[in-house]
Formats: sequence, structure tokens, C-alpha cells
Amino acid sequence: MSRPTILCTVEPVRSGAPDAQLVVLGPSLGTTTTLWDEVVDQLAENYRVLRFDLPGHGFSPATNAPFTVSEIATAVISLVDSVGGGAFHYAGISLGGAVGLELALHYPDRLQSLGVICSGAKIGTSEGWLERAAQIRASGTPSLIAGSAERWFAPGFLERNPAASSAALARLLDVDDESYALCCEALAHFDLTDAVSDIRVPTLCVSGEFDVATPPAQLIELAARIPGASQLTISDVAHLPAIERPLELGALLLAHLASRAPAAAASRTAAATHADGMTVRREVLGNAHVDAATAAITPETADFQDFITRYAWGEVWTRPGLDRRTRSFLTLASLVTGGHGQEIAMHIRAALTNGLTRAEISEAIMHTAIYAGLPAANSAFAIARQTFATLDEVAAQPTTGTTPQS
Repeated sequence: MSRPTILCTVEPVRSGAPDAQLVVLGPSLGTTTTLWDEVVDQLAENYRVLRFDLPGHGFSPATNAPFTVSEIATAVISLVDSVGGGAFHYAGISLGGAVGLELALHYPDRLQSLGVICSGAKIGTSEGWLERAAQIRASGTPSLIAGSAERWFAPGFLERNPAASSAALARLLDVDDESYALCCEALAHFDLTDAVSDIRVPTLCVSGEFDVATPPAQLIELAARIPGASQLTISDVAHLPAIERPLELGALLLAHLASRAPAAAASRTAAATHADGMTVRREVLGNAHVDAATAAITPETADFQDFITRYAWGEVWTRPGLDRRTRSFLTLASLVTGGHGQEIAMHIRAALTNGLTRAEISEAIMHTAIYAGLPAANSAFAIARQTFATLDEVAAQPTTGTTPQS
């Protein structure tokens, strides 16, 4: 094995701030630095941004020497040192996310924060990667186009945005075959499942709703293994949210970066906090619920709805200290204790969205019986039973009854 040579581009901070922090962005397999174009437009307002290409991709030279994902991470450290060194933020998609996990484990003193996007502690199977490496050596990158189009983009994206999707697929054709195959073999040997619990870098895990390569459940599990990590799912995207929903991904990364700088976080405008809160609120409660709540706003309730969105969802639910599964556990326990029946039903559905199983929800209610009282738990079980029955009867049912408030 040998450390590969990788090259980068650096976008200067547009504000001209001499002390601007550095953000490093890692690409997915088969893509180049252009993957991040629209996200960089947002980050570069307040950060310097370094993007690198994988071996044989974009600007980086081809190689025929095997390497590991860990050795790519070491090469990233050399790139950062070449532009001034010091600590930096990192975010990467797929293989780029795997590189970030290696950085967090082996260079924790260099990382200020980590964003793991559509990736995992292990991606796919070793057999699958070795088969793809053999396919590339036999047929080249053109043989990947159809499969990549299906994996990379959510249903309908190719039709909605043919320019972006076709440009990304065209760049895949320019990737060096042997370098791509060696990346596949590096992923075949990559497995940090038992190691990620040692990560202490503030971590955000982001998944795509329709990603089959690294499904949301995989990112939820990863966030649960990393102490203090949080997890978010972007709706209507697959494996490349930087192309499919760049504005939303950029907003999530900016919020994560801001949470690492208390002064910057404190200076967020009310509008920005509201926007962040609305994103999380929709992801947790669902568009139908939030749309119904929004449609029911009156002059008398407008300030309250704004307060909920900013304070509960924009300030508390976006904090990186707890993942969404844990927040759902705490929310259910609090609601059972307070006897808030309508809110319990809503947050049971939210808990399912956040990755809790029905058995775990029942266990949470059972636990509160000891501390909140048997009558409160009994009422909550009745609500849970009815909620589960409704979900079993209809996959998606309009909100009915009292206007939702939170």
C-alpha cells in the first residue's frame, strides 16, 4: 500500500476575513470537485473551502498502486498542511464520508467538526466492491453509467434536471479505470463498524430519503454509534444530495458549522433560525402535518407558530449534543408524564420517522410508568395502540381533529 497523490482546489472566503476557518469537502466515488459547486457558493461566504479529487478523478493523477481509505485521509492532511495547516472542518459524501471517519479516528486534534453524508462505517459488501473492480478492469467506466444513474439520483431527477445529471455522468467517463478499480478495492477492505464509537469529533450524519447505496437506516445506526452525533434525512434525494438538493445540504452544513462556534451561532438571524427549524420540523413531523399546521395559522396564532418553529425546532432540535432517536425518547417520556395525549400520538409517528421501533416506543412508555405513574402510561399505551393501528390501515392519512400546534 502507498499514500496516493491527490490534488485540490481552494475557494477563498468571500468576506475576506483573515481568520476564516477552513472547510474540506470530500467527493463520492466517480465524481469530482464539481460535485460541490453549488454548496461551495454558500460555504464560501464565511469559510475557506478546499475540495479534493480522488486518485484518477478530475485533477488528481491516475495510479496503479493499491491504497487504503486511511491513506487517502493521510493525503488529505498533507493537502491541508500545504495550504496553511491547522484545524479544519470536514464533510464528505460516500467514499468522501468514509475518509472523514478515518480522519476523525486518526487525526481528532485536526478536526473541528465532521459531516458524514450518504456514507457509513462500512459501505456495501466486500464482494460487491471486488466485483465492481473486476467489471471496471474488463469494461471500463462506461459500463457504470446506467447503474450510477439509478444509484445516484432519486426517481424523476434525471427528467427534472437533465443538465446536472448528465454532466455528472459524463464526468464519470473521464475517470481513470484502474484508479476507480483501486478505490473499489479500498472500500472492499474498509470497515470501521467497531471503531466509530471512539470518535469524539462533533458529527452530523446526513442521509438521502431514496438512497439505496447507504440507506437512511445506515446513517441512523452510524449516528447512534458515534457519541453525541446527530442525524438528518433530506427528502426526495438519493445518493448525491450535493447535486440534487444543494441548497438544503448547504444549509444543514452551515448550521452544523455554526454550532461549533458559539459566537457565530448566537448571531444567527431569526429568519435563519426559522428556516433551520422548518427544515427539521418537516423532516421529523412530515410535510402533511406541518402543511396542515401552517394552513391553520390565524393572526392570533401566528406568533406562537413562529415561536415553536424557531425555539423548539430551530434552537433545540438542531443542537448537535443528542441524536434524533434520543430526542424522541426524551420527548415521549416528557409528554407521557405531562399527559399530553394529542402530542403523544404526533410524536409516536415522529419517533418512528427518527428510527425508533414500535417495541422501543412501548419500552419507553413502560419505563415512564415507574416515574410518571401507571394511569399516565396506560393512557399513553392506548394512544400508541390506536396510532399503530391507524398506520397499519393506511400508509398516509390526512391530519384530522384538533389543529396541530408543535
